[in-house]
Amino acid sequence: MPGGIPDARDGLTRLQRVILYELHKLQRERPDKPSIPVIQLYGRVIEHIDCSEEELQEALQSLGAAGKTQS
Repeated sequence: MPGGIPDARDGLTRLQRVILYELHKLQRERPDKPSIPVIQLYGRVIEHIDCSEEELQEALQSLGAAGKTQS
């Protein structure tokens, strides 16, 4: 599926899959930066799926990543 999110039967939720997809894209766009700001990732994710910041944080934690949010 060119340009889309691949359908894989791996147990990930749609939100987790979108996070990984956008995180991969951001890492390729920013090869000189060791980390991606969570707020930037959130902006990309909500272009694909409606979720709250809390849902994003829970999904990141379930994937083994922890990010800092701005309060």
